[in-house]
Amino acid sequence: MSGHSKWANIQHRKGRQDAKRGKIFTKAAKEIIIAAKSGGDPTGNPRLRAAIAAAKAVNISRDKIDAAIRKGTGEDAGGDLTEGFYEGYGPAGIAIMVEVATDNKNRTVAEVRHLFTKYGGSMGENGSVSWMFERKGVINVDKSAYAENRIMEAALEAGADDVLDEDDAWTIHTAMADFAAVRDALEAAGIAMQSAGLAIIPQNLVAVSADAGLKVLRLMDALDDNDDVQNVYANVDFPDDMPDG
Repeated sequence: MSGHSKWANIQHRKGRQDAKRGKIFTKAAKEIIIAAKSGGDPTGNPRLRAAIAAAKAVNISRDKIDAAIRKGTGEDAGGDLTEGFYEGYGPAGIAIMVEVATDNKNRTVAEVRHLFTKYGGSMGENGSVSWMFERKGVINVDKSAYAENRIMEAALEAGADDVLDEDDAWTIHTAMADFAAVRDALEAAGIAMQSAGLAIIPQNLVAVSADAGLKVLRLMDALDDNDDVQNVYANVDFPDDMPDG
């Protein structure tokens, strides 16, 4: 299982996803603002199309989506955001990518560096770990609600790259340009999605002990709690017997 999926499942069991619902909305709006800087028409902007689809998946209203687009294009104030990635290593040498959207890069880099150090990791130079990851669309569907063949048929026919069996979910990977089409196809087929968005996927995973895995989780949680952090990704393969925290 990917580090991000295991981490999401643990957060769900601990009730952290509901507690962070407000931040989920904020993250989705920020992604729309960033994407809209390259053009406010989703027809010619695949990233904006994907960002809008992800926002719809977490039930953000059309009015709020439109407001975020206007901020991104400069029609309204509030779009002064810069995106970026910080790279580093966690406990056991795990590679970590931190995606941010900030209005103050100096503040954000200092806070992210502090968190890496505090939780047993270290910041790396640009390019130090990014080559281990690739950007994809990721959609999660409740495994208990749908048979594999139904998910495979709907997703792959719409252009998905793969359907993975991950614990209690079917995880669908797509190219970024195909994300919106696959999400729309699943919706049209009556398939409810637990989550849908763009992610940075590790090309290979590194197995860790339960003790090291717990330390990695604590670092990931601390980074994710930062207001400027959009997403945290790691190439970690957590053991099944690792405690929740």
